[in-house]
Amino acid sequence: MYRRIRELREDNDLTQKQVCKELNCSQQVYSNYELGQRDIPTDILIKISRFYNVSIDYVLEITNNPEINP
Repeated sequence: MYRRIRELREDNDLTQKQVCKELNCSQQVYSNYELGQRDIPTDILIKISRFYNVSIDYVLEITNNPEINP
């Protein structure tokens, strides 16, 4: 899932700072999420999913289909 959140950010041409602003977290914390050095809390997973308009299953790499209702 850590690779997936980085891919989502990069595919949308966003910086970590821009994503952090939306998630209301520090850049260091978000960087740790992307590096897999810190577990992503459920509320942040939900925010990421909503921010990118993809399913949580997609963020968690359970599926490769980003659609919310496939």
